[in-house]
Amino acid sequence: MQADFRGSTVLVTGGTRGIGRALVEAFADAGANVAFTFRSSTDAAAALVNQLEAEGVEALSLQGDVADLDAARAHVDAVLDRWDTLDVLVNNAGITRDGLLLRMGEDDWDAVVETNLKGVFNFCKAAYMPMMRQQSGAIVNISSVVGTTGNAGQTNYAASKAGIVGFSKSLARELGGRNVTVNVVAPGYVQTDMTDELDNETREGILDAVPLDRLADPDEIANSVLFLASPAANYITGHVLHVNGGLSM
Repeated sequence: MQADFRGSTVLVTGGTRGIGRALVEAFADAGANVAFTFRSSTDAAAALVNQLEAEGVEALSLQGDVADLDAARAHVDAVLDRWDTLDVLVNNAGITRDGLLLRMGEDDWDAVVETNLKGVFNFCKAAYMPMMRQQSGAIVNISSVVGTTGNAGQTNYAASKAGIVGFSKSLARELGGRNVTVNVVAPGYVQTDMTDELDNETREGILDAVPLDRLADPDEIANSVLFLASPAANYITGHVLHVNGGLSM
């Protein structure tokens, strides 16, 4: 079933590459007006807007740091100023700074938690009242399989992604009475520019742990998000959808 988002407005954080770009393109293909944030990839953001507009899509790029609450509020206001509504929020922006806890600096911890977890807080807080007033909306937050299983060398990343799950379940209880759903997609290993850089031994080790014996395509993650943001999922909230090829069951 093809999701139909014609007339809807979607905001995706971290939208210029990987899963984020797949999300932007998937919502655009489904007919949505699409806004996306980026931090520093100005050329990539401009190229993506040009691509979407050439396809007849209304698009808006928004530069800033998701860890900045004022920036999040400004971005949501910009979306509302242009389209008068915010129907779907997807919190996708995230970073890694991997290392064993023994060697992890406080700045590595803070940067990951502030971007990955506080960023979700910031944009959900900024979208809270607009969606409450609309009495409709869908929020989908991107977590990770690591938030459930843990992973050596990723205490900061795993903590941030596990935090997204608890945050989302709590927010789902707050917003349910206003017809706003809050769900989580937890991907496993995804084929992106980061995984392209893995050496063969590491890649084979990953594939050995995945029953489907391959990495996910970013579009497969995007399709899961579109489902949870669509009317087909109107009675689903507080749910964590694992999209990991069987890596964690």
